[in-house]
Amino acid sequence: MAAARVASVPRLVHVSTEAVLVGTGRDYRPLVNVDEMLPRPQRPLGLYALTKGLAEARVLAANTPELETVIVRPRFIWGAGDTTVLPPLAQAVRAGAFVWFDGGHYLISSCHVANACEGLLAAAARGRGGEIYFVTDGAPVEFRTFVTQLLATQRLTPGGRRIPAGLAYAAAGAAEGLWRVLRLRRELPLTRFRVRIIGEEVTVSDAKARRELGYAGRMSREEGLAKMELGSASGG
Repeated sequence: MAAARVASVPRLVHVSTEAVLVGTGRDYRPLVNVDEMLPRPQRPLGLYALTKGLAEARVLAANTPELETVIVRPRFIWGAGDTTVLPPLAQAVRAGAFVWFDGGHYLISSCHVANACEGLLAAAARGRGGEIYFVTDGAPVEFRTFVTQLLATQRLTPGGRRIPAGLAYAAAGAAEGLWRVLRLRRELPLTRFRVRIIGEEVTVSDAKARRELGYAGRMSREEGLAKMELGSASGG
């Protein structure tokens, strides 16, 4: 932001995430069809939610007429070349460790990388300073259906093993406590944050971006999946 001011940049767009809304304890709330009016929790769950929330606070506090600051929150970014969402899912399937939380029968919002870029460019051109915008692929989709389709682009089938989300959340909490006590440095196999972000419904409304930015989400899930299948077939 300091560099933007020095360079006389008129508008700065910060990429954030719905994860800033994941709270714990008294701040727990289901993230079902939420919009930008929902405040960030006082007790964010995990360091990722905490640090992303701190970044948002700094960006909003820096908004001035000379440097308008805008926040865009894509939800569950996916697409060809993904290095974050699909690879760990594929690895779990290959290792025989993949399980569905509550069978995966709940809705999620998603955002193809092309739609994320569309939203960022729209925010850079037309975003209002000090405002936050969700961007998504449009209507929510069932998590199990969508993840099965994603894995199919890698010629993988997830199977039907399942675990109750509540049990997974409790086990993750116990593991986090053990890691703290033993001061283990290797990555946790499961965290409460991961259960919350992919193990239950997380749906957001991008009506504000469509209304104020002219955002359309032009890349459909069907077209995005087809592009991934073509990439897999060609070795991309």
